Amino acid sequence: MRYALRVQYIGKNYAGSQLQLENGKPVKGISTIQYELEKALSTLIKTNNRNQDKDMLLHEPDSDAIEYIRPIKAIFSGRTDRGVNSIGQIIHFDTEKPIVASKFLYQMNEILPDDISVDNLKEVEDSFHAQKSAKSRYYRFEFINRRCKNAFDGDLLRVKFPVNIERMQKSLNYLLGEHDFSSFKSSGTLNPSKVCTLTKAECHRAEGDRVVIDIVGNRFLYNMVRTIVGTLLEIEGHNLSPEHMKNVLEAKDRSKAGQTVSPYGLTLVEVTY
Repeated sequence: MRYALRVQYIGKNYAGSQLQLENGKPVKGISTIQYELEKALSTLIKTNNRNQDKDMLLHEPDSDAIEYIRPIKAIFSGRTDRGVNSIGQIIHFDTEKPIVASKFLYQMNEILPDDISVDNLKEVEDSFHAQKSAKSRYYRFEFINRRCKNAFDGDLLRVKFPVNIERMQKSLNYLLGEHDFSSFKSSGTLNPSKVCTLTKAECHRAEGDRVVIDIVGNRFLYNMVRTIVGTLLEIEGHNLSPEHMKNVLEAKDRSKAGQTVSPYGLTLVEVTY
């Protein structure tokens, strides 16, 4: 049986979402969202395989004397980097026994660390794949637009120079549609395909000197959203024409784009199927 589960997390305390293994075991001292989820899932769900009838929660994965076992594997809709948050990450996992959603969700949330939670558990078809079946991803980036800091700004990026929302929107409009986004990818992009389709790219001012940028696309390249934001800030900071965004896009050259901004303030909001 296959289940889909929605996951929320605060990413600042984790080295991204993806499990990091070395010689078949988690890398010592590196905590990830996937590791914590699989540990909790495997604690609650027993397998019929005698060799895997162990709870990962009871194991010390860094010990050479104990084999690291993953009875339950969590497949994510996509990876998020260190510091990136989620309110709508989707995973799927397989189990041989049916699950009572209300009890399962309560128990999972009791086991998981305080900065990770789950909700909206659904049984899905065996053909469902959290990553491959996804039709779109919705990301939001927030930053503070104020010269002076405030104790309650948290980890959000603070942009000291004033930004013009109307100009930023004109810049973002050039990104709508299907394009080669090579200019906005980091060198760590493994997928050779650089073509993405953006159906939404909007910005607005919110309460407390916050600026919000919402971007929805069928797929995203490594650090793509953060580099788009960095390019927007370069345009505003140097008073460039919004058409500069179009020139960067068409150049298909990473060196033409702005810096990749901090991951703090980036949130995966929703994945649609």
